[in-house]
Amino acid sequence: MPRRVMLAPPENIMVRCENLVKIYKTTDVEVMALQGLDLEVERGELMGIVGASGSGKSTLLNMLGALDKPSAGSLFVDGKDLLKFDEKDLIKYKRETVGFVWQNNARNLIPYLTAIQNVEMPLLLSGHKNRQERARELLEMVGLGDRRNSLLGQLSGGEQQRVAIAIALSNNPSLLLADEPTGAVDTKTAAMVLDVFRDLNRQTGVTIIIVTHDTNLSKSIDRVVAIRDGRTSTEMLRKKAPLLSFDELEKMSEQQRAEHERLMSQSSEREELVVLDRAGRLQIPKEYLEALGIKGGDKVRVELEDGRISVYNSDYN
Repeated sequence: MPRRVMLAPPENIMVRCENLVKIYKTTDVEVMALQGLDLEVERGELMGIVGASGSGKSTLLNMLGALDKPSAGSLFVDGKDLLKFDEKDLIKYKRETVGFVWQNNARNLIPYLTAIQNVEMPLLLSGHKNRQERARELLEMVGLGDRRNSLLGQLSGGEQQRVAIAIALSNNPSLLLADEPTGAVDTKTAAMVLDVFRDLNRQTGVTIIIVTHDTNLSKSIDRVVAIRDGRTSTEMLRKKAPLLSFDELEKMSEQQRAEHERLMSQSSEREELVVLDRAGRLQIPKEYLEALGIKGGDKVRVELEDGRISVYNSDYN
């Protein structure tokens, strides 16, 4: 059988995963973290990936960040085929294409340095000539210009996370990955951190993917993909209404604010779409199957009726 040639996606696609599989093996156990996942992210998009613990979302993020390799499938980021990378290519990719924000600030920050010194560190390691000027610029972008000389212990959790975002932007990445960036802060601070991501996405056009277990994230981002059992299962799409930051809302007149609140209330309900992958597989939500009395592995009857595909509990189980 001839080997399938994987073609690079079009220019407007930043990320394309096709039939992505990841298997972790130990002496006694084999775990399939990704089971044929398909995903496409447009260049300049701000999107969220949600899923329960063990669903495969962090595994996917590690693949996109070149911290781990798929067992099978294809993975393109910024037009590059990551499965063809050698060690030199991987180092170059991490330095030039991708930025990472971790939930645990201990992985992002050096506690005995000031905010600006933390941002300068990766610039120093990469040989950036005007690192102090660039570090100040990055802290201004995340709203911490006036706290640049503060030690980390003098900053709140949300401010520390914004320093981490500035560090992730230091290499001017095409793709910014955030792993549970609001997991260690309260609800109000989480909203402020998400504001920073939205503002950066608008100002710089950087593609941002935020991974979280918090389904409330879907209220703040236009497109959210849900992963279940290692596969992309559904997409939650907001009926379009502008997402504004706290600063933007404060600058609006009362009439403008009332109109914005009306639009947001109309768009608060999301349409959840089940994703059909390129192999024709459909992952139906568990609650739907339970309502029909169908269990995983059961045979089902499928019929085409008036332009619709209907699924019935089979008599052959």
